[in-house]
Amino acid sequence: MTKPSYQQDAEHFLLHETQFHLGMMLTEQPHPKTRGLSDRLAEDTVTGLVMLLTVDDDLPPVAKKTLESIPFQKLYNDISATLESGNRVFFSGCGATGRLAILLDAAHRKFCAKNSKRFPEYRKYFETLSEQTFSVMTGGDFALIRSVESFEDYIVFGKRQLFDADIKAGDCLIAVSEGGETSSVIGTIHAALETGMKTHFLFNNPSELLVQKIERSRIVIEDSRVNVIDLAAGPMAIAGSTRMQATTIEMLIVGLAFESALAGHLRKTLPPDVVQKMGHFPQTPFEGLERFECLLQQLRQQDNLKTLAGITDFEYSIYHVHGLITYFSDEYSIDIFTDTTERSPTFKIPPFRSTLEKEAPASWAFVKDPLRTTPEAWKHLLERAPSCLAWKSDDYQNMNVAENIIANPPEIGIDNLYTYKIGNEKDSSRFAVSPNAAVAFLVGQNEMGHLAGTDQWFQAFCNISEYFEKQVAFVIGSNCSESVTAAWDGDIFFIEVDLPESPLDLFAHLAAKLVLNNISTATMGKLGRLNSNWMSYVDATNKKLIDRSIRLVAELTGFSYDISCLAIFKTLHETRSWSEERRKTVSPVAYTLEQIKMNGYGIS
Repeated sequence: MTKPSYQQDAEHFLLHETQFHLGMMLTEQPHPKTRGLSDRLAEDTVTGLVMLLTVDDDLPPVAKKTLESIPFQKLYNDISATLESGNRVFFSGCGATGRLAILLDAAHRKFCAKNSKRFPEYRKYFETLSEQTFSVMTGGDFALIRSVESFEDYIVFGKRQLFDADIKAGDCLIAVSEGGETSSVIGTIHAALETGMKTHFLFNNPSELLVQKIERSRIVIEDSRVNVIDLAAGPMAIAGSTRMQATTIEMLIVGLAFESALAGHLRKTLPPDVVQKMGHFPQTPFEGLERFECLLQQLRQQDNLKTLAGITDFEYSIYHVHGLITYFSDEYSIDIFTDTTERSPTFKIPPFRSTLEKEAPASWAFVKDPLRTTPEAWKHLLERAPSCLAWKSDDYQNMNVAENIIANPPEIGIDNLYTYKIGNEKDSSRFAVSPNAAVAFLVGQNEMGHLAGTDQWFQAFCNISEYFEKQVAFVIGSNCSESVTAAWDGDIFFIEVDLPESPLDLFAHLAAKLVLNNISTATMGKLGRLNSNWMSYVDATNKKLIDRSIRLVAELTGFSYDISCLAIFKTLHETRSWSEERRKTVSPVAYTLEQIKMNGYGIS
């Protein structure tokens, strides 16, 4: 008797995809500090947020040890040497770390653009310096706004993307993977080694565990040409949610290394008075670590906890009655994209919708630039032209990937990117549903000035936000209320933290990340999309997420891994007959658990 096809696929995953069975990894395990989180959030938002924020205490000791290490010194030295030789520093990542790569590249370019205008006599210098970084995200820049399914499973995709970026010997690669096993990121390492680049690999699981369990990781970790930086700090606040602590410490360590090297390069190549006018940069990475620890403590001050809870309850009040929120930003759109794009696979909510998807459900959140058209907004966001993939069927066939990708190549080119209207074009879908809100997301003293009502950004926001039922501002910085005048008559949530200057505005980006990660996670918890400290609505769009889905079903049902695998694959086969809207909004995990509860799902 022929086995059902879902059973055949489940058995294949069990027998032949063992390199994606990742339950032994620290980043995939639940954190003891957040057990019962979903219940705490339901009872009291502040108490739940304290549980979430407390996990960040795991990071400073690991960061301190890293900053004192020889591998960190090598990272700093290699970045310095690359900048001084005129070569390029490449940041590569996938998912949350891919968006981190884009953010670091864009932040460097924005620093150069700002100082090019401020010091016109050094315009050529800063234009050249600007081109000395580049980001390679799995799936291209398109993946900043929409996750590209299954791309992270292929080493060859990472290799091809880095080769396409015209790499050279003497360049430097900083490859970042939360788990340390992401195939596409490992592919960029292979390309770098073949080219003779200086190569660095940062991740958040113990290197000895990766070497023992994951062959693709072992190959690069044991290669003497790869500088390995192990940032393992324990489990995430939410099991497997590496967009939180893992990506935070990666942003901190890579950011401090690059900023320190850049500051040193500026001091060597520009007059002292010019460098002094740029602001007070951290003298050492350890000063940066002290600033980070201060930021963590300030976020937990009572007034800030009440504000974070207020934002969480506000977002919950919109989402739980199927309303929509649209964020409007100026310089911090990437930070919002990084959080909101991750919400789709993490909590199984509709992804961002393009203008080509008339019948698709609207995303709960969206991001827009009120001042610029969509092409202008992308250019402003990245400080360069978007880098998208235009691979065809023949390209995928030559890379020997799955037949379904060859037959239906993903449409992730630049033309497709521009169908996501992140600019000032009127989008009636964002306020066609009630309730709806326009949220001005502002970070730092310069952006707080928008609320004074005297600049173009404020006027543009007012013009577009008048279509929305509610106008709200989330403001992060110091002395927030002093920068606001009577020109603003909407609700304001102030988060008071110090944001000291640095070349990449690293601490402003860290503050934005911590605020967004915690309010979005807490909001989803209040919406019932967490079970204790597990993501019960996780999507299963790649092999890592399939494994995580299986382990979650096993955790919540008491079934074995094998039986849970069979149940998940049965659901995945059923979803093929679902409507597109249902596939985008119903979590395979939640559906599987529901079917098991109702009738056992025919699994034994």
